[in-house]
Amino acid sequence: MEARWWRREDGETNGAVSCGLCFRGCRLAEGAAGACGVRFNRGGVLVSPWLGRFPARAVDPIEKKPLAHWRPGSRIYSLGGVGCTMDCPFCQNHHIARPGVCRAPEAVPALSPEDLVREVRALGLEAVALTYNEPTLQAEYVLAAAPLLREAGVATVLVTNGAMSREVAVELAPWVDAANVDLKAFTPEAYRRLGGDLETVKDNIAAWVRGGPHVELTCLVVPGISDDAGAFAAMVEWIAALSPGIPLHITRYFPARHYDAPPTDRRLLEALAAAARERLTRVHLGNV
Repeated sequence: MEARWWRREDGETNGAVSCGLCFRGCRLAEGAAGACGVRFNRGGVLVSPWLGRFPARAVDPIEKKPLAHWRPGSRIYSLGGVGCTMDCPFCQNHHIARPGVCRAPEAVPALSPEDLVREVRALGLEAVALTYNEPTLQAEYVLAAAPLLREAGVATVLVTNGAMSREVAVELAPWVDAANVDLKAFTPEAYRRLGGDLETVKDNIAAWVRGGPHVELTCLVVPGISDDAGAFAAMVEWIAALSPGIPLHITRYFPARHYDAPPTDRRLLEALAAAARERLTRVHLGNV
């Protein structure tokens, strides 16, 4: 249960530690939890009691991740853990992403990497996705399980907000076969509203596109947050500069959690998709 990316604060006498998993670098006093809600300072050691525990499990079509250009038509074993490194007000999976309302970790049996391999093979599947909540909170588990999965012919997929630290992104890249990264907006202000950091996400997307897993991107168009046409155009230009072949999923928002704006206007989605197709070759509409 000890986390991998952390350090003790120099000169501190109260046992404070700093977490290095995501862009925040949370500084935690004894007994405190990080912003993710699932990493804690216990006795001057950063621990993560949810590692290997997945309250949500399902077999999904690969297109649900969404991945449209990686093993299309296949099915994938999906695992959802607890916690998130962002705090979107419209989160559809907030019951597990925000752990204040979740069961205690001990109530969810741990799944060892060896047992995961056996489960996936028994299901006749050839890929595992860590999804539903933020999968990099299981990064230590991924690094333990992915080599065993690969040896068994099973691929590893992450559906992530991309807010991990550069060190974590670099360590995960060789073991992730495909990823869908949420590019949730394209202004620093919008990302701060969602509890994230735009430049961190852009840097990690660019690093993985240039030398890592197959990458597809999702932009959920949320009224009042990510529906500005100018910011969207800037996002498309940035993606095209990386590679015009990067798949972009433009998806429709529906009210969830404590964000009650009406669903995204379909005409807006179609207009944004048409504009994106002028610069990108693989543009898909979702949730329509």
